[in-house]
Amino acid sequence: MVIGDLMIDHYIWGSATRLSPEAPVPIVNVKNESTTLGGAGNVVQNLVALGANVNVAGVIGDDATGLQLIAIMENEGVKTDAIIKDKSRSTTIKTRVLVGSHQLVRVDREVTDPVSGKLEDELITRLRANIGEADIVILSDYNKGLFAPGLTQRIINIATEHKKKVVVDPKGLNYEKYKGAFIIKPNRKELAEAAKVEKISSITDLQNAAKTIFLQTGTTYLIVTLSEEGMAIVTEQTSKLLPVKATEVFDVTGAGDTVIAAIAYFIAAGLQVEEACELANHAAAIVIRHIGSATTTIDEIIKDMDGH
Repeated sequence: MVIGDLMIDHYIWGSATRLSPEAPVPIVNVKNESTTLGGAGNVVQNLVALGANVNVAGVIGDDATGLQLIAIMENEGVKTDAIIKDKSRSTTIKTRVLVGSHQLVRVDREVTDPVSGKLEDELITRLRANIGEADIVILSDYNKGLFAPGLTQRIINIATEHKKKVVVDPKGLNYEKYKGAFIIKPNRKELAEAAKVEKISSITDLQNAAKTIFLQTGTTYLIVTLSEEGMAIVTEQTSKLLPVKATEVFDVTGAGDTVIAAIAYFIAAGLQVEEACELANHAAAIVIRHIGSATTTIDEIIKDMDGH
């Protein structure tokens, strides 16, 4: 079950050979456009690529972009019963204009106000009806208004009542709202900001920052992605570094979504956390060789492991 901030990534590809006479900006001649799921939707696509059955919960706008988002999901065989349409907000859409592989500008259309109390209750009702079927619950927080502290705690409490493990991809500075989660997966920068430390440049820095988060959340595992250095698995007693598997890095966009999807998928399949992280590390190595958000499959992960 993926609960999160759902959005659409819209790409405009073109060429630019001259400047506008109206302002010192390039004129982009559009060649083509593409639309994919973004935000928590990228986690969903990663799970589908791995072979998972996915059920999604979240709040979108009551608009054409929202309809498009649901259509893409249903086309992938994803269950969308727990997605709620909010008449007072627009579905988040991020439009990127690219010339060659260079991003020229990004235009965001979004409403990030917290979800209303009425919609919170509606979401909880739908979650109660759906959460029993899940092997694991993922919270994909993109700071777009869904994970207000009160609602986040209600969601985690329902998961706990149903004895479901909660895996969180966090955002923002308030990690206390994730109290009760099984795994929290920040990147190095997010961890430093949440633990209020200047920077994390050594394993000691990492362990000290982690202590703050363990105090705030009581989580069992902190899994910290360290871009070109791989990832660290930290518990209150131990820490283990898994070095990076990537041979070449083109684009880290969406790599965090791949990691959270792979970790949750492999834990749901019965593997230990460490084994799941090892496989997720290979999955990340595969997707960062591609431009833009990418996904990977079990076969590709096995092939990547055979290559090392």
